[in-house]
Amino acid sequence: MTIKIKQFANAADDKAINRFQHILFVMPSTRPTNMPFSQILDQKLKRNDMKFSELSKTPLSSDLPNGGIASWVVLETKFNSFQRHTLLRKAVKPLIDEKPQEMAVVVYGGDKVRHDAATDSVYVTLLNAVELPERKGLESKKKKKLRPLETLSIFGCKEPGGFKEILSIVSGNTLTRQLTMLPPNELTPLHFRELIQKLAKDHEWKYQEFDIKKLKKIGAGAFLAVSQGSDAEDAAIVHLKYEPKEHLKHISLVGKGICFDTGGHNLKPARYMNGMHEDMNGSAVVLGILLAATKAQLPIKIDCWLAIAQNHIGPKAYKQNDVVTSLNGTTIEIVHTDAEGRMVLADTLTMASREQPDFMMDFATLTGSMVGALGNRYSGVLGNDPEILSKAVYAGIASGERVSVFPFDEDYEEELESGIADIKQCTLESEADHILAARFLYRFIENKQHVDWLHVDLSSYNRKGGLGAVNSDLNGFGVSFGINLIKKITNL
Repeated sequence: MTIKIKQFANAADDKAINRFQHILFVMPSTRPTNMPFSQILDQKLKRNDMKFSELSKTPLSSDLPNGGIASWVVLETKFNSFQRHTLLRKAVKPLIDEKPQEMAVVVYGGDKVRHDAATDSVYVTLLNAVELPERKGLESKKKKKLRPLETLSIFGCKEPGGFKEILSIVSGNTLTRQLTMLPPNELTPLHFRELIQKLAKDHEWKYQEFDIKKLKKIGAGAFLAVSQGSDAEDAAIVHLKYEPKEHLKHISLVGKGICFDTGGHNLKPARYMNGMHEDMNGSAVVLGILLAATKAQLPIKIDCWLAIAQNHIGPKAYKQNDVVTSLNGTTIEIVHTDAEGRMVLADTLTMASREQPDFMMDFATLTGSMVGALGNRYSGVLGNDPEILSKAVYAGIASGERVSVFPFDEDYEEELESGIADIKQCTLESEADHILAARFLYRFIENKQHVDWLHVDLSSYNRKGGLGAVNSDLNGFGVSFGINLIKKITNL
């Protein structure tokens, strides 16, 4: 994050504020006095037949006499983080759309109100001002000739820490979106591994990878079943480690990294194959959390495990009714080749659990049934510890990245009983598949009695028009949630 943040305690410095051409005014429910451009706001409210209080539902923007643009929004104290982020996203959009090089945010109210408004405004503004991948032609680029946001000035609040944690989460979220947006001919498993190696070098993470040769040697049959369908044997399980000298807890993060998912022999129709380069989003979220934790210098040891592969069709691809043996010796009857995510995660979870962390959390775009259950506004969580599940819900509320808890009862596993193997991969009926997938994954975690585990099914990672704080369809869901949950679990 290279955007410079300047802070000024005075929100009534008309001369300093008036020089900006892009200004966001964030106000409490009581209208501030001596606010710059009040007359313009009054004219805009009158023209739209609105009252000041309605700015808490619909932000307004208007042109300024200096040729600039201002946006006004009211944040009520009763609003939760999601509501605040959503309103700020709408308020900041007309400003960010003009690609300003500098911008001002002016906050009003009591000390805590101004602190919260400034923190949320910095977060939402920076998330939507970052550069994201695009592959448009040279002519399109020439027409823009605009540089990204360079300076953000905050009036009305001086944060001693300089918004360090917010900046770290923005960096992590941005990395998640940037990786997920890359087209599949660019982000192959090999290229993904090369990018991760560079990240590891830049941030001093320990890097280790288990390529096809090593995975065959240790017997990771569930992962290999999926990867064997690709001509290029470039799949791997990548292990990263962030280990401060002094740390409170040991946490493992696991991410599904399917760089493209055709569905295998159970081939997806075009409508459902479109966008399947995004099936590696779980691994991108995990990398985003790791980057955010590193930049925030959290005193937590983090092992990061990424299951990187593709699910292709071909003569060597795995097929229905195959029986494969996983790393922990469990035999699996293949029922549907498009349920590949739980296969690559199975062996990866086993490897992660063998390090005996205090807590494990995996992220995956795993099941369509979770989207059917929740839509794309929430993501679903399941796990083996009620206290962790409760903390996950509160972490979702605090971060503005909402999650809902689903049943995890053992008797669901009866649906996965196989007549030929230890367990079925899934069922053909797909009833409650999001729950069955979680029960399946749990079978591959070793030392269950000593490890708390949370599974996050990312049903809300992509929403047309954005979600919460983020305007882009791909929203980086999970990074802020993950950091918030880690802090709750470790009492930071």
